Amino acid sequence: MEKTKLEKYKKILLQKRKELVEHMEVIKDSDMQQTTKESSGDHSSYAFHMADQGTDNMEREKSFFYAQRDGRLIYHIDKALERIEEGTYGRCHSCNEYISDARLEAVPHARMCIACKSAEEQKKAANGRGG
Repeated sequence: MEKTKLEKYKKILLQKRKELVEHMEVIKDSDMQQTTKESSGDHSSYAFHMADQGTDNMEREKSFFYAQRDGRLIYHIDKALERIEEGTYGRCHSCNEYISDARLEAVPHARMCIACKSAEEQKKAANGRGG
């Protein structure tokens, strides 16, 4: 892959990584550190209504899910950055053909070309592990 394209994708990956790390910090600082009473702003000794507790728990679980998703994406971005350094970025891990620019624009951390990724997903679906 041309050096100018590699630099372009590296810049995109680093920017996305920065945004994800910042988002995870926001989640950590706001949602994950507070107790139920702190998050509601209530510091009294009265019991909470069960529905309020359920909503708080749901919001915490959602925040945890987002942090977990962001962490996985950071891992994939880091692997893509490693591939740039190794000189293997932009090649499909399955067929070793170049991944299209359109695919890398959409998913800059992609490891596979669209044909191989589609085949992998179809194989997973056929084996009952869809998703």
